Amino acid sequence: MPSVQMINTIFFDFYNTLVRFWPPLPQIQHAACQNLGIRVPPERLARGYAIADLYFNEENHRLPLGERDADDRDAFFARYEQIILEESGVAVSLRMAKQIWDMAIAVPKELVEFEETRPVLAELKARGYRLAVLTNLRRDMDELTRQLGIHEYLEFCITGREVGEKPATAIFEAGLKRMAVPPHQAMHVGDQPRSDVQGARDAGLYPVLIDRGGFHADVAGCDHINSLEGLYPVLDRLQTC
Repeated sequence: MPSVQMINTIFFDFYNTLVRFWPPLPQIQHAACQNLGIRVPPERLARGYAIADLYFNEENHRLPLGERDADDRDAFFARYEQIILEESGVAVSLRMAKQIWDMAIAVPKELVEFEETRPVLAELKARGYRLAVLTNLRRDMDELTRQLGIHEYLEFCITGREVGEKPATAIFEAGLKRMAVPPHQAMHVGDQPRSDVQGARDAGLYPVLIDRGGFHADVAGCDHINSLEGLYPVLDRLQTC
């Protein structure tokens, strides 16, 4: 991992790090599968999502979804859904996968923060850490963080649409420039081994993988936490190094 001095800045990924969908995506998938007579436990679907997200990030890095035509996006999401189910122990055709995906995506849902998000951000800010978000989401993050009630804890949000998506180093470098800090004084926390861990490491930041389901225990070169509260012992250890 990159060498560190006193960490004073923490960047966060957004989706699956600070926020999630509600209803939870595995729950939505479970209902869609049941409607088609497919039985699969929600806990298996949670693992399926974690593995399929690796495919999502690899493919999105190769060719961003926003640059694909409608047919290519349909094929992408059919395969994404197929991987979710394969990793959950259910084999389906791409045609069936697309049908399940269309049912699941039609369910109304909203982004909500994880239960510990606001208390942890408040505590970190109170301890003097500077906090910001680096995300590949193509959303109005200022409006979204205000709606979620976490805007007051963050100095800014930078999206991939502005400077290029993770794991490319440009978004990390943009964050460092805005904060006016060197890489070895900054940490990045995210849920994706490639876009968050590898991207942060390549840019010289200290990477922390938040792995809520324990699906990426084999990822090396970073600290692992299973909730945002796990940052406290990591930071305490680094401050005494």
